[in-house]
Amino acid sequence: MRPARARSEEMTMQQLMGMMQGLQEAMTASKAEQERMQADLTASQARNDELHRANEELRRGWRVIDEPETATPPREFSTPFSQAILETTIPNTFTGPKVTFTRMEDPEAHLTAFHTQMMLVGGFDVVRCKLFMSTLTGMAMDWFISLPKGHITSFAQLWRLFREQYLDNRAPAPVSYDLFDVKQYQGETLKEYISCFGAQVVKVGTTDEPMIVYAFRKGVCPGSFSKSLNRSRPKNFAKVRRQTVEHIASEGEAYEKCTTAAPTRPRAQMRA
Repeated sequence: MRPARARSEEMTMQQLMGMMQGLQEAMTASKAEQERMQADLTASQARNDELHRANEELRRGWRVIDEPETATPPREFSTPFSQAILETTIPNTFTGPKVTFTRMEDPEAHLTAFHTQMMLVGGFDVVRCKLFMSTLTGMAMDWFISLPKGHITSFAQLWRLFREQYLDNRAPAPVSYDLFDVKQYQGETLKEYISCFGAQVVKVGTTDEPMIVYAFRKGVCPGSFSKSLNRSRPKNFAKVRRQTVEHIASEGEAYEKCTTAAPTRPRAQMRA
């Protein structure tokens, strides 16, 4: 048998050989892993380079497309105003009117609103032309810029063209007999009815006082006030107003008396 020392040395050598083999295998595996990581890094760098080249090509392509557009001068906005109107500058004190027209509104109502606002701020003919243009939007502006260049020389000409273009949008003119369409509906107060009727009188513009009074009497709901009108027979609408106000006041007093609480004790006890 071999001595124990020899066996121990043999085992130590085997262990060292095994450890060296294990280290060599680990180093081989680590080297393979490093090579794989290096390959992945190289592939990733290649992809990044490819993306960078693609982005540069896109930028160059966009630059080529954008350059002609920036070089093209903006399209001039032509208006039908004469050169004298175009060269006149509007003072900074003038503000644009707060009305708009899209071609669906009543042209007469739009002109009335525009004239009313211009009366408040003033302004001469050229100012009215330019400010009126600022009230047009949508299809109305398309119609305006389609007029011949230099065609409009005054505001009177502009509003005549405007009225003729949108003549079919005008509301029918009110007539005197429209007053008979105003009636006091069930539950409407007398104050509301006379307010609505008075607005219609102003809108119609009639001066036929007997007809106005008759239409008002026809529209009032049957009741105590209607009977009082039939008894008094007022001659004009001013008297109808006064009689209506008096009736409203008397109704208010009667309602207040009805809703006021009665005394809780007899009067004799109150005197005592």
